[in-house]
Amino acid sequence: MKQTISKHPRTHFSIWYMLAAFFIMFLLQTRMGPPRSENIPYSQFKEALRNGRIREVRVGPQLIIGRYKSRQQAPDEAKAFKTVRVNDPDLVKQLEAQGVKFSGQYQSPLLRGILGWVFPLLLLFAVWGFVFKRIGPGAGVMSFGKSGAKLYAQDKLGVTFDDVAGEDEAKEELREIIEFLKTPGRFQALGGRIPRGVLLVGPPGTGKTLLARAVAGETGVPFFSMSGSDFVEMFVGVGAARVRDLFSQAQQKAPCIVFIDELDALGKARSVGPTTGHDEREQTLNQLLAEMDGFDPKKGVVIMAATNRPEILDPALLRPGRFDRHVLVDRPDLMGREAILRIHTKKLKLGKDVDLRTVAARTPGMVGADLANVANEAALLAARKNKQSVGMEDFEEAIDRSVAGLEKRKRVMSRKEKERVAYHELGHAVMAESLSHADPVHKVSIIPRGIAALGHTEQLPTEERFLMTRSELVDRIGVLLGGRAAEEIIFGEISTGAQNDLEKATDIARRMITEYGMSDRQGPVTFEKERRPLFLEIGYSPPKEYSEETAREIDEEVKGLIKASYEDTKSILTEKRTVLHRISRILQEKEVLEGDELRNLLKEKKIKRTGKKTEPGKSKAGKIDQ
Repeated sequence: MKQTISKHPRTHFSIWYMLAAFFIMFLLQTRMGPPRSENIPYSQFKEALRNGRIREVRVGPQLIIGRYKSRQQAPDEAKAFKTVRVNDPDLVKQLEAQGVKFSGQYQSPLLRGILGWVFPLLLLFAVWGFVFKRIGPGAGVMSFGKSGAKLYAQDKLGVTFDDVAGEDEAKEELREIIEFLKTPGRFQALGGRIPRGVLLVGPPGTGKTLLARAVAGETGVPFFSMSGSDFVEMFVGVGAARVRDLFSQAQQKAPCIVFIDELDALGKARSVGPTTGHDEREQTLNQLLAEMDGFDPKKGVVIMAATNRPEILDPALLRPGRFDRHVLVDRPDLMGREAILRIHTKKLKLGKDVDLRTVAARTPGMVGADLANVANEAALLAARKNKQSVGMEDFEEAIDRSVAGLEKRKRVMSRKEKERVAYHELGHAVMAESLSHADPVHKVSIIPRGIAALGHTEQLPTEERFLMTRSELVDRIGVLLGGRAAEEIIFGEISTGAQNDLEKATDIARRMITEYGMSDRQGPVTFEKERRPLFLEIGYSPPKEYSEETAREIDEEVKGLIKASYEDTKSILTEKRTVLHRISRILQEKEVLEGDELRNLLKEKKIKRTGKKTEPGKSKAGKIDQ
């Protein structure tokens, strides 16, 4: 079913319209009004008349307007003048006696008022109406209650499920909505009821909005799109009016899909306190709840919404009968990332050496928006180098740029600093290749990137991981501490470059003790509740719910775990000190070592660790900071 949506032309308001109107009014006033002249008393006029200085006059019912005679010795006197007319019976005789050219003037007061004021006002209103007609019906002062939702027809969307990859489970959940909108009778014949609201939940950039547009594109129904923040205004009651208007438009276009993006801006849980609420937002939310209960589901209006903060939504929104179907749009796995890359590289001229599987393996944790950016960056890099196609080297550089930042080859480091960075990064790399549970090294670089990264070591996961054992976590700590340990072994002192590594290692150790129950001393106990936002990676420290004595024991155990891992790391790198020296000289010369090249230089078997060492470098293992 294809519908054509007629839309009013909308043009941005221009100040030139108003300026043109005022200019026309100025011209009318100038042309219709009397000429610019000097106001003089009637006695002065009579004196000038007796002295023969008047050239011509126009006698009106109230004013006498005239001009002086021009004289070479006083050219400024050849100017206009006007004076108030008084009852002077001898005026005409005096004018004739002096040879002054004179005439009479008469104008109806009604006509003068029409030409002087009514016509300019009508012109002003005409220009004003023209301006608002061009802007559109929803931009007037009296139209705050209009929803302002963007309405798309099927031919305007151009998005189907073929354009969405990496979210197969979410697409399967939404196919039921598509079938209902296409053939509602099949569900109604059995007495079934389609979910009124579908809430798409997931991290930013995973394609929630794209999925909603794809559902509309698959069904061919109109698609109303609006952000949650568009409802709330500074005036109380405007948001509720916009909600009513949106649902009214949706009922008229049914069957259709109403999509509210960033629902958390509108549907945040209502506060209990009398002074902490937000009246406008709460009224808007209440109106949304009422509208979702009130509209007829048989008409085929489906409400879809997206958010990355479901934990702060009001419970009334999530109950059955409103947003009762929750669809998780999660970060894609390895196969999903590969499928997404294939979509984003359709229009790119790829070289024969490009392996999208390897690119997908190098981008764990990235969402669709990140992968689209990587593909675009690779194309820009290839174009900058005047290449005929996008090669694997360009994708590698694009990933490095997205993960570690822009390459800073012009940042000059001293020889000693470059040597220290090389040993630091090799400490990470050698530990990753020495521990049996660590992911293999993909690349070691000492080229400065981003704001503060002087080098970085990347590890390539061999498989998708969803769980981690104690041994793997301890090995991760060992890889992170490798840079600091290498500096201490080679130079006899440490630098500030390990600050980021220590922060990550300490966080892993503390989580092992307080959250994962991996403490021999505390036992299988968790001390912290998971209260972090589900999909937003922001720092949050929940309040402690244990005693000071327990906190002291946790601190001691975290320190002990870090210290034991650091000693083991120093022991392994001390044994490989000769190898570190040899590879460091090569790294300082080449600045970048690939994983296979590093393994050929090591030519040693991995050390088998038991129980307390192991960690997969899920992305990059530690980058040295300034």
